[in-house]
Amino acid sequence: MRRLLICLALAVLPWSARAFNLDDLQQQLRATPIVRGHFVQQKFLRSLPQPLTSRGDFTLAAGRGLLWLLRSPIAQDLRISADGIARRGPDGAWQALPQHSGAGRENRLFLSVLAGDTSGLRENFDLSLSGGPDAWQLTLLPRSVLLRQIFENIQINGGRLVDRIELREVQGDRSVLQMVDAASADALTPEEQRAFAD
Repeated sequence: MRRLLICLALAVLPWSARAFNLDDLQQQLRATPIVRGHFVQQKFLRSLPQPLTSRGDFTLAAGRGLLWLLRSPIAQDLRISADGIARRGPDGAWQALPQHSGAGRENRLFLSVLAGDTSGLRENFDLSLSGGPDAWQLTLLPRSVLLRQIFENIQINGGRLVDRIELREVQGDRSVLQMVDAASADALTPEEQRAFAD
């Protein structure tokens, strides 16, 4: 009897591990249409002894995009949406950035990840998910030749929301993005509404 119970327990374990899948993750992340928080982004370069660190605030709004407000070491406001990436100028007007920039590619990737767009990620990456709803890790392996020349892999960790994104580059550099105090919100502020509308 004891042996039977152990066999049953072992048989159930793999099923439990498979229960939380990519569709579940996408639904979980999309269940929160507005997310606000702070971020700390570190760029580890082989040529520098200390990482380059930037900090700021973000607002993710489903169907609208991502406001990425860099506060240090310099102030710079970015808006990432399906239309592309725009930067707010000194006069407060938003100016579109070139679509081919490296920073733009990374920011669009962050938008797909934070918005739970696993179907969009599947177009360019092989996805591997481990863990459960409260603590999961999603590993992205690039498919295209172009992406394989840039990224070794990308790891995303989270629970109810995304907590951490790490981009490992082929030449040995890496970027780590930590989402701090991220929380859901019921509505956009008037300022956020104007930023997405402009």
